[in-house]
Amino acid sequence: MLSFPLIVLNFKVYPEVIGENGIRLAKYAEEVANEYGVGVAVAPPVTMLSRIANSVSIPVFAQHVDPHPPGSWTGSIIVEIIKECGAVGSIVNHSEKRVFLADISTIIKRLKENGLIPLLCTDTVETTRAGAALYPDILAIEPPELIGTGIPVSKAKPEIVVGAVDVVRKINPSTHILCGAGISAGEDVAKAIELGTEGVLLSSAYVKARDPKAILSSMAESAIKAWERNR
Repeated sequence: MLSFPLIVLNFKVYPEVIGENGIRLAKYAEEVANEYGVGVAVAPPVTMLSRIANSVSIPVFAQHVDPHPPGSWTGSIIVEIIKECGAVGSIVNHSEKRVFLADISTIIKRLKENGLIPLLCTDTVETTRAGAALYPDILAIEPPELIGTGIPVSKAKPEIVVGAVDVVRKINPSTHILCGAGISAGEDVAKAIELGTEGVLLSSAYVKARDPKAILSSMAESAIKAWERNR
């Protein structure tokens, strides 16, 4: 289902991802994944989950899911709904959609019980330590102050990436680790992999790019080359 190195594209709710534009961005991602043999997944807005999951063969994640079971929880996004839409998993605790630790534990458990993949976001080595103990399938370290800046965490704060990788490997070696925040070019992806991660999580550099497919192709090529050098 997932392959590594992995590039996860969080569409957020930018105007560039609404309607047919979102479908187009997802199809570009699929084309790059097939051309370069790199793992690429997309996380569209919840209202587009079903359309995009039915339009592409690459993995589709929800951007957020609530801890509640089915029932009287007006407005909630529950695990069963995203599964029915065709999502393979969900981002959990993104810095723009924070969740209490107790709820994170419940969400991860409910995702796994339903055969879905938790992609947990953390922002420091300390929160990574706590997050790794919850045994998510994937963990992404993202310092929030760098998100959307174009300043990659892999260059600005490599010690956080290295520290997070070390903590995860000690606590739960089966968890795949990504990094995000400011990832905007192929060299940023390569550096992330050189620091020990298995890929990246990014958004605006792809979604808002003048030529999204070209940007993603550069990232995919760099990811594969760095992966081969460091494995």
